[in-house]
Formats: sequence, C-alpha cells, structure tokens
Amino acid sequence: MKPDLLDVDAALQRMLAAAAPRAPARRVPLAQALGAVLAAPLRSPLDVPGADNSQMDGYALRCADVTEPGARLPVTQRIAAGHPGRPLVAGEAARIFTGAPIPDGADAVVPQEQCEADGDAVRVLQLPRVGDWVRRRGCDVAAGAVVLEAGRRLGPQDLGQAASLGLGELEVAPRPRVALLSTGDELLEPGEPVRDGAIYDSNRPMLAAMLRAWGCEVDDCGRIPDRLDATVAALRDAAATHDLVVSCGGVSVGGEDHVKPAVQQLGQLDMWQIAMKPGKPLAFGALHRADGSRAHFVGLPGNPVSSFVTCAMFVRPFVLALQGAAELQPRTLRLPAAGDWPRADRRREFLRARIDADGALELYPNQNSAVLSSAVWGHGLIDNPPGQAFRRGDMLRFIPFDGLLT
Repeated sequence: MKPDLLDVDAALQRMLAAAAPRAPARRVPLAQALGAVLAAPLRSPLDVPGADNSQMDGYALRCADVTEPGARLPVTQRIAAGHPGRPLVAGEAARIFTGAPIPDGADAVVPQEQCEADGDAVRVLQLPRVGDWVRRRGCDVAAGAVVLEAGRRLGPQDLGQAASLGLGELEVAPRPRVALLSTGDELLEPGEPVRDGAIYDSNRPMLAAMLRAWGCEVDDCGRIPDRLDATVAALRDAAATHDLVVSCGGVSVGGEDHVKPAVQQLGQLDMWQIAMKPGKPLAFGALHRADGSRAHFVGLPGNPVSSFVTCAMFVRPFVLALQGAAELQPRTLRLPAAGDWPRADRRREFLRARIDADGALELYPNQNSAVLSSAVWGHGLIDNPPGQAFRRGDMLRFIPFDGLLT
C-alpha cells in the first residue's frame, strides 16, 4: 500500500469531525417528516390508550357475578368504539366491541366465542379472571414518557406513533442542501441519442436517489465540461447556495482531471485517495464562499461501482451527521462465504455479493469497478480487510443494501 493512501476508518473519522449539525431545527407536518432526523426528544402529551378498552368483541362484566360456567346475566347496554357506556350495575353485562371503553364497574371482558346469547341475556360459558381482555390506560404509552429519542431518523412507524399522540407536526433537523455535478465530455444524458465514444451518465441519477433516501434536498447541477475554468465556475456557483457539493469523476490525476486544482483554487482539500477497492480516488475538503463561510466538498470517483460504494460508505454517514442522526452506520451481518476469494488485495475491499439459498455469501464473478450490474445483482457488500483471502465457509462481515441505501 502506498504511504499516502488513507485508511478507510481514519478517512471517515476525518470527515465526520467536520460534520457539525446544521441549525436551527424546524417544525414540519407529519407528511413531510419521513426520513428526517428528530431534533428533540418527543414526549407523549397523553396516555395511549386514553382509557381502559376492550381487546375483543364480547361482553364486559364483573368477575364476581360469574361464579360458575353457564351463569346468565342480563345485557343492559351496547358499547361500540368511540362511545362510552354507562356504569355497569352489579349482576349485569354489557355487549362490547373491540376498542370500546370499558364501563365503570366492569373488570373483565369475555370474548363472544366463550359466550352464548340467550334473548336479552348472555350465558358465560367460561369463568373470567380480573383483567381478561382489557387493554389498560397507558399500556402503550404513558403521558410524559419519551417515545422517540433525538437523533432518530423517522420511519413510517414513527409517524404513526406521533399521530397516535395527536401530534400534527414534529421538530426535525434541516435537511442538507446538496449540489450534485458530474464531469466528463464523454457523458450523455439518459434519453439523448447515443454517439461514438460517449457513455450515458449513470452516476448522477444513482447518486441523487441515494442522497434523497438519506434525507437530503438535492439539486442536480448537471455536467461540467472538461476545462479547469468551467470546473472552477461550476463549483463556485454550487457552493454559494448549498451545504455540500458532491462531484463525480475528474478526481484522479489525469490530464483532463480538473477537480483537484479547482477545489484547491476555491478552498482546500483535507484528504485525497483512500486505501479501499473500489474507490481509491475519493476527495474531501471545503469550498470557500465570498462571505467567508464555506460549503463541504466531496469528490467521488467516476467508475460507477466506485462512485456507488464510496457514496454509500462515506457520504451516507457524513450527511446523516449533518442532520444530527444518532446512528451513522448500517447494521452488519456475519455470514459464511459460499466460495473462495484467493487473491487478497493490499487495500480494504468492498465486494458485491448476494445471500444464496443456504444463507452463504456468493460473489459476483466480475468485481470490476465499471460493472454496475454487480450492484444490481448483489444484496450487499462484503467488507473484506486488507490482505485477506478467504475460503468457502469462512465467516465474513456483510453490509446489506437494504440498510445501507436507506
């Protein structure tokens, strides 16, 4: 490994050290909060449920009134969900339905399958116990309890929880504003006619979707021509109105790679080239604005798999940190290898793999960084340490896409 290549974990920590959460928080309607990061602990203003209620369709009664199976009680009222009943008199039963409030005086519900209707009365075929089939007030959430911690990325279930508390708005961190650009005269926009020597730009649509899944507001700023002046102008304009500028391509050391000198002209680079495969040419730094403030900058490699992997492993935790998220890393699994990987690399490898029918990790046969179909085929990435070959049955660290791309 070349001495100037930075370790993956060290590179990520360097990025995260620069990722101060943005302020201030804002209140948004529930419908706009999916994927946002909760800015303050959410305490319940009420008990859920707000009253004892029935878990079943059946009969509410007093256990003391049923001393033997087959006891007959007159049914004096009918209680449906949302309609409180009258206090229950000793020796009576109430027809009750799921979710309906338990009337005062009742201490159990007997499911209708354990009863037999008898005119205006009911025969209770099994002896009830106090508390049977009763959901107690506050058994889900108690008033004053913290139901969602600050730093939580809000999922559908969280919005449902907030709605159950009567909350129409939530206080969330502002979403990072991200400018996305690509470089290369060879790039075509999807939908344009194909021409000799050109390729379609797969990276920008892919990266934009990834960033939006991580809570960012993304502006697609298009393609930059392969000229230093054009690169400087595009990066300067993007930095003026965005928190983060992400470019794709042009971060290597070729004659047409203008990103590095452009960033150095506008600000500074804090790191360059990572000891990982795919994705060695990853850049991180800052672009200075005219008012003295600055925008963060990340330069991703141009090969599509390299761009995909570096964005997932570095940009994801970085933009989550900008939002104050508590969990920055996806969950990982330990699974056995389905085959051999005899050619260890000096760099840390992120190999595209899928879980086979036996729960083992099957490698895509072509791990070239230009083969995007490996990521489409795969279920995730094997995180393989530097210098490590493996054989069938060896236990490996696996990062599933379903956690990495959300």
